[in-house]
Amino acid sequence: MTERTGRRVTANLSLSLDGRYHGPAGPGDFSMFAPYVTSEVARGQLTRIWEGATTALLGRVNAEGFLGYWPAVAADEHADPRDRGYAKWLVDTEKVVFSTTLSEAPWERTRVVNAPAADVVAELKASGEGDILVNSCPSLIKPLLGADLIDRLYFMIFPEIAGGGGRLFDDGLPATKWQLTHQETGELGELAMVYDRVR
Repeated sequence: MTERTGRRVTANLSLSLDGRYHGPAGPGDFSMFAPYVTSEVARGQLTRIWEGATTALLGRVNAEGFLGYWPAVAADEHADPRDRGYAKWLVDTEKVVFSTTLSEAPWERTRVVNAPAADVVAELKASGEGDILVNSCPSLIKPLLGADLIDRLYFMIFPEIAGGGGRLFDDGLPATKWQLTHQETGELGELAMVYDRVR
């Protein structure tokens, strides 16, 4: 195995017990996650994912959802401080949005790319400082796992079986080894876990 060089690449995602990142009704079906996302453990994980990151990688769909929601939270003095911290980070940080349909970025501090995720990450790793966070985007996480370019995984596991929907771990990924470096269980049975790639 090769040594990790350059910036660390991290990724965060929420999953059901049966490994789904959305429910059977399609990509917008997050009903199984709703009871847990404002728990103490989930908010702690939300803070953990962005603290060392200086670049966010997003797909167009999650960029539109996130950037339609979080800027208002950043400006809300009554929002939970952890939510507000993440929101301010997302608004202010460098964002790279992967899209085949956008020609220019409708958000500040954002550039749009239409290129393979592995190529863009290799370019980002070679310059700058801070973590590169693949921000809750399975369509980017999957090819980066396939290219063995992710160094840390942040998972929230929610105690629900979705019964259908997208899966993160498809057959065909390369065999890799990971070390559990953080684990926390919430009162509702939700789990926050951090895994670092063993190289």
